This record gives sequence, C-alpha cells and structure tokens, in this order.
Amino acid sequence: MSFNPLAAIGATVLGLCRETGRLAMFTGSALGHCVRPPFFLGIVMQQMMRIGYFSLPVVGLTALFTGAVLALQIYIGGSRFNAENIVASIVVLGITRELGPVLGGLMVAGRVSAAIAAEIGTMRVTEQIDALATLATNPIKYLVVPRIVAATLTMPLLVLVADIIGVMGGFLVGTERLGFNAGVYIKNTWDFLEADDVISGLVKAAVFGFIIALMGCYQGYNSRGGAQGVGAATTSAVVSASVLILAANYILTELFFST
Repeated sequence: MSFNPLAAIGATVLGLCRETGRLAMFTGSALGHCVRPPFFLGIVMQQMMRIGYFSLPVVGLTALFTGAVLALQIYIGGSRFNAENIVASIVVLGITRELGPVLGGLMVAGRVSAAIAAEIGTMRVTEQIDALATLATNPIKYLVVPRIVAATLTMPLLVLVADIIGVMGGFLVGTERLGFNAGVYIKNTWDFLEADDVISGLVKAAVFGFIIALMGCYQGYNSRGGAQGVGAATTSAVVSASVLILAANYILTELFFST
C-alpha cells in the first residue's frame, strides 16, 4: 500500500510521455502533409472564413474593452507619480506586443478550437473518418491540414485588426474620459510604436493559430466513447490550447525581447 502513491506518480508521468509522443507524431504528420499535394484550397478558404471572419466580433470587442481598461488603469497608476503622459505609449506597446495576440488567441481558442474538436470528434465517433480512409482520402490531409493552414494564416490578420481596435479603445478613453488632446495622444502613440512591436505580435498570432487548430484537430481526431468522448475532447482542446498559448507566449517573448 505504501507504494501506491509512487505508482500513481509513475503512471501519470508515463501517460504524459505517451500523450506527448502521440501529439508529436500527429504534428509531424500534419506538417508533412502541409507541403505535399493535393491541396484542398476550397476547404482552406472555407475554414479561413469560419475561423477568421466569424471571429471578428468577439475579438474586436475584446480588444476594444481591453484597450479602454488598459488606458484607464495606466492613467490611475501613472497619476501617482505624475506620469499620466505615458498612457498612449504603454497602451500601444501593451496591445501590440502582448494583449492583442494573447487575448485574441485565447478568445479564438475558446470559439474555434472547441468547434474543430466537436466537428472532427463527431466524425470520429460516427465513423465518417474511417469512411474517408475507405474512399482512399487521407483524413489528415482532408480534415486537419486545411484547418491548420487556415488558422495559421488568419490569426495574424485577426490580431492586426485587434491591435487597431485596441489602440482605438485606449484613444477613445484617453480623449473622451481622461481629457487628453487627440493630436498629442496620436503623436505619442506613433513616436513610441516600432515595427518590431507589431511584427512580434503577428508572429505570435501565427504560432497561436497553429496551436489552436492543432489542438482542436488532435483532440477531436483521437476522441472516443460517443457523445461523452466528444464533450471531453472539446473541453481538452480549449484547455490545452489556452495553456500552450500562454507557454508559447513566454517563450516567444524571451526570443524577441530578451537582452
């Protein structure tokens, strides 16, 4: 009985290693099929609409209120040190470097990763994926690759729109609520914004899009157990995508901005 806790820890570690290996093999297979024909461009375009265009409202609203709250909080904090004029610069840096990509990625993960996992998971438990293989259609090529390509290409565009809306939210609060001069606010924004700030956020967005689609496809593709299994796959897709986004954000920040 005294060895049961060690056995549980060992089983957990072995399960984690097994799951990591399965995910690595799945990722390698998906990446390999991304560069080999045939290419289902019609499905890619359809997924870009579903992932990108239909996510614009939730991403835009998130960015708008994030920029507004960020400006308000920075003003309140800066007023303690007579540094209220830093609002514009901190808002634009915070939105473009971190909050735009991360919050946009988390919102899209909640919406898209769950939908992908539910769709592919339903196809798995109803044996539609097996039917594709019977018809000599590679399920990875037909189901997984278009979603990964679409999410990777679409997320930078979503985040670029989120950056603009987020900065606009800070501008509206700064000029209408906090009394900043509109011309001075815009000048401070442009003076402190650099191309590297925007580019780093867009690179992060592409990585986050890959993670979102990958985890949705992986969890759905490997779901088992009927409706209950599909529900579990959907939950796992959102949780794993969110955690990996936060972890990848730290790693990418270290790569871009470490001295």
